[in-house]
Amino acid sequence: MDHAGVGATGSDRFAVEMRTQDGIAVLTLRGELDQDTAPPLRTLLDLALDAGVSRIVVDCAGLDFCDSTGLNVLLAARLRAESGTGAIELAGLRSAVARIFAITGASAVFTVHPSVDAALAVS
Repeated sequence: MDHAGVGATGSDRFAVEMRTQDGIAVLTLRGELDQDTAPPLRTLLDLALDAGVSRIVVDCAGLDFCDSTGLNVLLAARLRAESGTGAIELAGLRSAVARIFAITGASAVFTVHPSVDAALAVS
């Protein structure tokens, strides 16, 4: 899977775009991730995992809000990835979203990078 960019939008409140770089899928999230907007993220995560991508970096720098549905989509993808040899990693968590991950304990199960560039620099 070597897409230059695959986009999907859940609504005017949320957008997700996927690109690959050196075999790593990078999903860039923007807006509010919640029950109404989560399906496109789930679709792109499934697409990447179905294609056998072993490492997915989710760029959260543009994510303003994430509720339990969004969190569960990411956690489910993480479990699916790790059932093989893959990994889902997070990058650029902003304070409001980072707080949700910390309160729920989810930040302890993801590798979290300060930025996408930092994530891609790790081999």
